[in-house]
Amino acid sequence: MPTSKDCRRLSEPPRRIALLTDFGAGPYIGQMQLLLSAIAAGVPALSLIADLAPFRPDLAGYLLPGLSAGMPTATLYVCVVDPGVGGERGVLAASVGGNWLIGPDNGLLVPSIRRDAGAHVYRVAWRPTGLSDSFHGRDLFAPLAARLVQGELPEATPVSPDDIVGADWPAQLAKVCYVDHFGNLISGLPASGLDPAINLSVGGFEVGHARTFCEVPVGQPFWYRNAFGLLEIAVNQGRADRVLGLSPGDELPFPQWP
Repeated sequence: MPTSKDCRRLSEPPRRIALLTDFGAGPYIGQMQLLLSAIAAGVPALSLIADLAPFRPDLAGYLLPGLSAGMPTATLYVCVVDPGVGGERGVLAASVGGNWLIGPDNGLLVPSIRRDAGAHVYRVAWRPTGLSDSFHGRDLFAPLAARLVQGELPEATPVSPDDIVGADWPAQLAKVCYVDHFGNLISGLPASGLDPAINLSVGGFEVGHARTFCEVPVGQPFWYRNAFGLLEIAVNQGRADRVLGLSPGDELPFPQWP
């Protein structure tokens, strides 16, 4: 059995890097991409999303399976929503469905790991030199990503998915997990299996189901299965967050579950 100090060789290293963060606008994503262009030269490093709910791995994690669905396999997802940066939280790497994920051990990776019964999860003890206290996206996760795409997983110990933070979280989350540019409200609830007859009472509205925007009048809220397979609440040519008064973390009081 390899020890935590062993460097594991990957038989099929990831071929591209996707960054998923709550960093927003500013220098942080740019610095990660610039560094990766040097230490993982020739490997594309793209920002998939940079405005996940700040400081809320308990919300952001439920988006990750939908964001990766249908995307190219052999991708390394670098997931950083890390309010415990610089503290005692651990670091995880996971092989999931032909991809790899790395991120803090704070529940962020749990919904993705659960999607694959054959997932392999590792706790990473390796730390690079020159690690800052507050920017582990650049100083820890980017260098770790570079090692992975070069075929190495350094100083990693296998752990059970039942032994990581968030293992007791629900399988699906009837809350607003993300508000997009248009004010649409994305939940952590897979839409498959939901009865289209369900109405949601919220913000003084009875929000019913529609297939897409053009099936309801302008200004009317509705819920639908979005492109990520999640339940989303929108307003045709309006902002659901303002119309319904909802924001990330707010509960969606569905009367029944599938």
